[in-house]
Amino acid sequence: MTQPTPDLILTGGSVYTVDPALPRAEAFAVAGGRVTAVGSTADIAAIAGPETVRRDLAGAFVMPGLVDVHNHHFLAGKEDLFELQIPIGATLDGIIEAVRTHAANLPADAWVVGGPWASDRLGDVNTSAALARLDEAADGRPVMLSDDSHHNRWVSSRALELAGVTAGTEGVLLDGERPTGVLLEAAGVPVAQAQAAAGGLTPEQERAAARRGVEILSAHGVTSFQDAGVSTQILEALRALDVDGDLNAWVVSSMLINDEIFGFDTVGEDLVFGGEQYRTEHHRPDFVKIFLDGVPPTRTGAFLEPYLPDDVHGAHHHGNTLLDPEELVTWLRRVAQVGLSAKIHCTGDASVHAVLNAVEVIRGEGFTDTRYQVAHGQFVHPDDVPRFAALGVAADISPFIWVPGPIVEAIREVLPRDRADQMQPNRSLLDAGAVVAGGSDWPVSPSPNAWEGIHGLVTREDPSGTYPGTLWPEQAIDLEEAIAAFTVNGAEAMGLGAETGSLTVGKSADFVVLNRDPFTHPMTELVQTAVTETWFAGRRVYAAEEA
Repeated sequence: MTQPTPDLILTGGSVYTVDPALPRAEAFAVAGGRVTAVGSTADIAAIAGPETVRRDLAGAFVMPGLVDVHNHHFLAGKEDLFELQIPIGATLDGIIEAVRTHAANLPADAWVVGGPWASDRLGDVNTSAALARLDEAADGRPVMLSDDSHHNRWVSSRALELAGVTAGTEGVLLDGERPTGVLLEAAGVPVAQAQAAAGGLTPEQERAAARRGVEILSAHGVTSFQDAGVSTQILEALRALDVDGDLNAWVVSSMLINDEIFGFDTVGEDLVFGGEQYRTEHHRPDFVKIFLDGVPPTRTGAFLEPYLPDDVHGAHHHGNTLLDPEELVTWLRRVAQVGLSAKIHCTGDASVHAVLNAVEVIRGEGFTDTRYQVAHGQFVHPDDVPRFAALGVAADISPFIWVPGPIVEAIREVLPRDRADQMQPNRSLLDAGAVVAGGSDWPVSPSPNAWEGIHGLVTREDPSGTYPGTLWPEQAIDLEEAIAAFTVNGAEAMGLGAETGSLTVGKSADFVVLNRDPFTHPMTELVQTAVTETWFAGRRVYAAEEA
């Protein structure tokens, strides 16, 4: 077969391909948005034609586009364009002042929507006095603020009233007999629905939110990602963007089976089995999303051993799974029958165990091609570690969450310290042969910057330096493994291994140019690595401004 004349050649670089057949190169060629050759500068220059665009990399470090297996790009884009953004780590005073400033520019009856407030501020916001301050700052407007896990909300008295949420509603936290406005998990859904009913986004705004989310991801070098929980509106926004040639990434969507936090209008049957109509060249509605538990800080994660005792739950509270074993197997079977894979949210080791048990049943019934991801999986019982590889279950890890930080501090309040600190056994999973794939969980994490995640994977320390120390350093992995988690492993976990994840002949020409070679600097400086250019399908979709 004759090799096509390249549209573009890039030569004179330090090319890290993440392809074990040819890990390092100097140059590569692109035609029709695909990689057509990889090799030395001399070899690639020799195949250029008179119309080929030639780019001298001048020694720059180039690698495949980054892959993020877990984010919420639409929510992040919507927050960036349309919502209040609370400063990272804000105190109660900071939250109140942000609401006051934002509300002052809104109509009298408009909703104040935004976030996030930090998980370790729960004690500060969970009082009737704090709620009174929130009401006053908003001047009586309805307020809905998500926490940094995006599982829980703090809302104003007016929002409680409009949503019909009372002290007797499950998941409503109280100060004595009065609600504090803190709503755990599904308790916040009626408020989200009331806010949406008051006037959601137009289809044009929805496309703008999706586009903005992708733009921010492009600026961080992400060329492929999986949205971990979509609505029909998000599916349509992605479809429309790609049809118009405006979707600058491979996108895999996860359609919600049970919706405990997002408050989308259509979930389950109507959403999951109607996703195919939104498929385009770069958008693949190939996964469902199941919430099997909540999050540890609010004692809604499901554990094999109990939480620390407290006045509300007693001494033997383990948390619960949101589906019983039979329901979980039934859903996995039904979606497997139509070729859909599944991402399952698990934070406690009991929910991870339940997923592995269910997948074992499904595999035994002959469904060998469907893909399964344990999302987050902060806590895994040692006996379950080898089952990931044996059952073909990928570990969708979120290193942005489990390095030292506010969520870790909040978990230490509810679990014994020796258990709380044994989060994310990445070294053990890799040694057992599991596919470990990196996800940001942005905007739960403040940023989708994969180099923050890679830094954490390698050093097990907070990349920002705000929280000292390391978290279970025995589970650190090396730089090659960490880069693989955010490239080829992520592509494989999402079902895009044939399309992207490495600079390999035949794959999409998705790559990034970095400001430095991360292999030649101390591992404690990995977070300083930055993307200067992002290319998707042979087109440059981001370039950093010159200093």
